[in-house]
Amino acid sequence: MVSFEELKSKQECVCIVGLGYVGLPLAVLLSKHFDVMGFDVNEKRAAALRQGSDATGEVAIGALQSAAIEYSTDPEAIRRAKFIIVAVPTPVDEHNIPDLTLVKKATETVGKHLVQGTIVVYESTVYPGVTEDICLPILEKESGLRGGADFKIGYSPERVNPGDKTHTIDKVTKVVSAMDEESLEVVASVYGAITNVFRARSIKVAEAAKVIENTQRDLNIAFMNELAVLFHKMGFSVYDVLEAARTKWNFLPFEPGLVGGHCIGVDPYYLTYKAQEVGHTPEVILAGRGINDSMHKFIAHQIVKTMVRMGKDVKRSQFVILGITFKENIPDARNSKVAALYKELMDFGVKPVVSDPHADAEELKKEYGIGLVPFEQLPKADTLIVAVAHDEYKKLSPADIKGMMNTENLLLADIKRLYTAGEIELEGIGYWSL
Repeated sequence: MVSFEELKSKQECVCIVGLGYVGLPLAVLLSKHFDVMGFDVNEKRAAALRQGSDATGEVAIGALQSAAIEYSTDPEAIRRAKFIIVAVPTPVDEHNIPDLTLVKKATETVGKHLVQGTIVVYESTVYPGVTEDICLPILEKESGLRGGADFKIGYSPERVNPGDKTHTIDKVTKVVSAMDEESLEVVASVYGAITNVFRARSIKVAEAAKVIENTQRDLNIAFMNELAVLFHKMGFSVYDVLEAARTKWNFLPFEPGLVGGHCIGVDPYYLTYKAQEVGHTPEVILAGRGINDSMHKFIAHQIVKTMVRMGKDVKRSQFVILGITFKENIPDARNSKVAALYKELMDFGVKPVVSDPHADAEELKKEYGIGLVPFEQLPKADTLIVAVAHDEYKKLSPADIKGMMNTENLLLADIKRLYTAGEIELEGIGYWSL
């Protein structure tokens, strides 16, 4: 089996399969200590990386350009690696069932080019059992080798938070696991070269740890969203309540909002799938998902109701939405709940205009059929919806907001609570927030 010494001395190569938000930052960090190759099936992506360009914005240009990484789209190149890390997306399908297509395909590709003595580590978020019960048999079938004897497997869940320049891979503890002590020692040593590690008791424990991290966050936000709906019916703002509650030392400062993206809005479904498979109904998890998945409908209905109370003709009003990515300051709009809000508003007979300085216009059009309008070309709004807290929008003053709107009977829907009602109303604009 490959040893850490062989990897450290660069006698053997490390290969990262999948060069997205997770794989690329990991490859750049590991390249400081090991001979690293990056493999991706997307030729356009690989070509851009060779030119030192990262569309995700996760890696600084200087760090990317100085990284000694070989980028390849040729599966044959995988053969020269003795330590392989699989970091591909694991979404859900239209029925919220785990879609393991990409991780299975990546495993097949790795298996076809697997050489004896290799350790294969998975980083993709999965439910407990996927690495050993699904991926391992595929590797054995495609390679003709025996897991545990000819090659070994491990699991180290990714903890990348897109757009977060503080909690980067090298500053966050890495959970590591493997099928036996020998391979665990190598896995821990490789990751230990770039950050602190925690050795999980088993691969399934590590898989479970990852999936509950985001499920816990999803549930906490769901609680805030339920409170937002409740307190709205009682006539006051959840944010005013949170401001008071935060004065207690052990209060958890979560906030309400739209929960999208490829992690928090997806991972709970992986856990519920496995729970149901073993005969358990995860009532709390499903309840949280139900609340968060319906929040865009609540927001759309409240905006429309507010406009009606103001005497506005909803269908003849100009709606402008600022921001459509699933979180601030990143280009990723996968599973965007702002896109769901857009479509919900369309059901009321309006067609909002959307602007976002970070979103990939081509991908957005392909995924949702929504076009983007440059900020400078936005029409004057009757209802302006601040949906994502991009830094560019945080710089807008109440006077700037007024300058973006028509002349009378106007509404600012401040989903991210960037403003107070008082300062907006001083500009002669109606205000709504959760």
